[in-house]
Amino acid sequence: MTLDEAKKRLIDAGIALEAQGLGDFTRGHVSLRVPGDPSHFIMKPHSHGFDEMTMENIVTCTLEGEKISGTGPRHSEVYIHSEIFKARPDVMSVIHAHPTHAVALSATGRKLRALSQGGAVFADGIGVYTDTIDLIRSKEMGAGVARALGPHKAAFLKNHGIAIVGRTVDEAVILMMMLENACQIQLLAEATGPVADEFSREDIMRLHDKISRPEQHTINFEYMVRKGRRMLGLT
Repeated sequence: MTLDEAKKRLIDAGIALEAQGLGDFTRGHVSLRVPGDPSHFIMKPHSHGFDEMTMENIVTCTLEGEKISGTGPRHSEVYIHSEIFKARPDVMSVIHAHPTHAVALSATGRKLRALSQGGAVFADGIGVYTDTIDLIRSKEMGAGVARALGPHKAAFLKNHGIAIVGRTVDEAVILMMMLENACQIQLLAEATGPVADEFSREDIMRLHDKISRPEQHTINFEYMVRKGRRMLGLT
């Protein structure tokens, strides 16, 4: 993948995320490592919605969170991305957003349960960051989020939002949507009263493995981009 191809993929990711209502005005952000250069990443600019990224305004940053190119302003929470990229060489993409149901579940202090297919995808664990509800605007705070994430695919930032990581931006986008859906289903189920037991760990992990394959993420990502373009009137 070339840098231009990576930027186009990032723009597609923004379209898919915005169409699903995950932008929270201009506050959500998504990043992707520069192809062939893991010491730099491209990222949605500050003051722009997910659907407003262009080839020109996407910013390129170092792992210290310094902007080195792009016409848009650097996001103030860049350190969520830079510190996760530092800590996790396996991660190629990071998304931070504030989905309604994920924030609500994080506020309860309860763990996500495998009450749905989305819940099964995260049955291997989710980190929890509890230091503050505030914006993550320093390297130290970003490092705290990275520690809370640990080896997992996602971390709740309690009462604030979530951080999602992926081996590709395709994976990160689909995981974001699946986590929000899983939180919504759990909150609905728990609101009715006691919830029945989950299936066995072995059964849940079989499903986890089946719907966590890279090709599944790409198929669903490309569908959500097509759907997003239709919803946003971009086709």
